Amino acid sequence: MLNTKKLQLSYKRYTKNFVEGIKFEDVEETYLESFNRITQIVNLNEIEKDHILLIDLDSIESYNISKWKRDVLVNHGENSVELNKIMMVIFHQCMVQNLYKSRYPKMFVEYTFEDVIKTLIHFTMFGWEKEEIILFNFIVDHFDSRWMKANNWNKHTWFLLELYLQFRNKTIFGTNQNLHKAVREQFKKMDLEYGLIPEELDVYTEVLKHWETPQLDEIKILTDKMSVYHSVLASELGESIEFGDFGYGFYPYEILFLLFVRKQRGLPVPEEFDDFLMNTPEAKMKMNDPEPYPEWDPLLKLIDGFYRKNYPDYIPNQYGELFQN
Repeated sequence: MLNTKKLQLSYKRYTKNFVEGIKFEDVEETYLESFNRITQIVNLNEIEKDHILLIDLDSIESYNISKWKRDVLVNHGENSVELNKIMMVIFHQCMVQNLYKSRYPKMFVEYTFEDVIKTLIHFTMFGWEKEEIILFNFIVDHFDSRWMKANNWNKHTWFLLELYLQFRNKTIFGTNQNLHKAVREQFKKMDLEYGLIPEELDVYTEVLKHWETPQLDEIKILTDKMSVYHSVLASELGESIEFGDFGYGFYPYEILFLLFVRKQRGLPVPEEFDDFLMNTPEAKMKMNDPEPYPEWDPLLKLIDGFYRKNYPDYIPNQYGELFQN
């Protein structure tokens, strides 16, 4: 049951974290330290040290997250540009990580399964088709490997991936129905870890059955249920596994993606919401259709250029320039 007072207190902590907790000035200082380190490696073309570039992508992501939070969460802006840049960094974490599979086979990946699926559905909402296809192919190629770590407990992530597959008429392991169950079974047969993959998706199961309903009232009921489910877990900020994180806990991107795919199918969607979650600044961000590519983060551009120069098998080399209007 949703406790509205508890939800609002959690939201205050969520916002306060990017004012008094993670201060922008501190994150910016770390970013500038990375700038000096990355610039030296790139200028001297120090290939033996280039794994540092992969590791430092994390500081670029943190910097852009802080800028996004400052602009939207704290100052109530509506521009999603910094969010776009975050997704660009996660994409490059995947592309660069792929180069180290042989060199450092036990290296920890610099992203999570949730991060990758989040990026995929945002590329879809942004209308960045070329990058969406590249990332989807990466997901499929690595799905049953430690480079994707799909043994993941987040129900909304499995919902998003299955909804994406149905929307794009694609499959993983030959299916786009009850994907979480199919993957559990497939991983079990392959003797891969599967215990964290949820057996049921709760409210998302109902949504997946009816997401194409032509009835506005029906989809409004479903989005309200999704909002309550998300809000209850976000109320446990810092404690719940799902929606309890300070980065995306109050950003209802799973609901926004559902609304997006319905619009793309010409189906009606609610235009206004009366709940707390769907009226937060992050929920109210403006996205164009398609979204223009933002100006590259200069450090990300340096890293991408380095890998393009030194590694012919770097995945973006197969596709020419990316993230270009």
